[in-house]
Amino acid sequence: MIRPGGQDDPIRRRIQALGSAVSLPTVRKALGILEGEHPSGRRGNGYDNAGIRAYEPGDESRLIDWHSSARAGRPMIVEKERQMNSKVWLLLDVGREMTATCEGGEQALQVAVNALLMFASLSLKRSDDVCLILADDSSIRRIPCKGGLDRFERVLEKALAGPRSHPRNLGALLRYVRGIDDPYSLIVLATDETALGEDDLGLIHQLARTHPMTVATVCVLNPFGPNHDFGSVVDAADGRTVPAFLRRKATQDDVMVHRGYLAEALRRELARNGSTLIRGASSKDMLDQFIRLLSRTLPAAGMVPGGRGAGPGRAGALPVRARRSV
Repeated sequence: MIRPGGQDDPIRRRIQALGSAVSLPTVRKALGILEGEHPSGRRGNGYDNAGIRAYEPGDESRLIDWHSSARAGRPMIVEKERQMNSKVWLLLDVGREMTATCEGGEQALQVAVNALLMFASLSLKRSDDVCLILADDSSIRRIPCKGGLDRFERVLEKALAGPRSHPRNLGALLRYVRGIDDPYSLIVLATDETALGEDDLGLIHQLARTHPMTVATVCVLNPFGPNHDFGSVVDAADGRTVPAFLRRKATQDDVMVHRGYLAEALRRELARNGSTLIRGASSKDMLDQFIRLLSRTLPAAGMVPGGRGAGPGRAGALPVRARRSV
């Protein structure tokens, strides 16, 4: 059994604090950045006025309410709130390859779980419908998740109980979610950076064209590095030990260049369709990048617990105002 984390995990505590401390309007705006602005999909207005406030730098001019502005003598923004919940699909690769070790000693699966928890924390606070999908070569399990983050963690930990004995099948997972009908559902995929082949990139391209999507890839240990603190390096797929004569700097550099090339290709493919890549070698990397992503996109910043001394655009900062209302 892998224990993804717990109350003693400092990263998990930061994720929990993130969900509990950030206001609901900020959560909606932050997730809206990743989803893109879209209609409710229902006939009629679909939106309620949530309030009127003064125009701030970074707001879109089309959100200005001219009648309110005339009365106030300055530009005023009408904030709108969706009446419907969003749907968030959290996809987790649970193949035995995810037992690979990262540079900091964490398992790739643990880092991937914490990456999904970041999205679950905000999505559940927004009362979204969250659906967890776990997949390897033997099965694809769909687990609806209701309640708060604590319940989500318990469900996820129970689902991950037991050894990882089957290889991954990322292609089957991506083909499965390609059948999602709602084009406004947010799809978040967590796997390791060695998993994605050319066929998988093609499937991700199709998904990113029809759905808002974020891919979180975990940087695993380079098996050819000459100076590891973990003893013998064993292949997670077949259990074979990497020969010592292959563990040299030239081979290590070749692997890193290849991984960097694939990561940049994936980043460009996602960006072309308005989607996002988050890549990190640890749970801390993932959380810091997630917060930077939101801080970079939203102009003003506030503080997130655990981000000591953080300011705008730095890890630990989370915006409190958005460029647009969600």
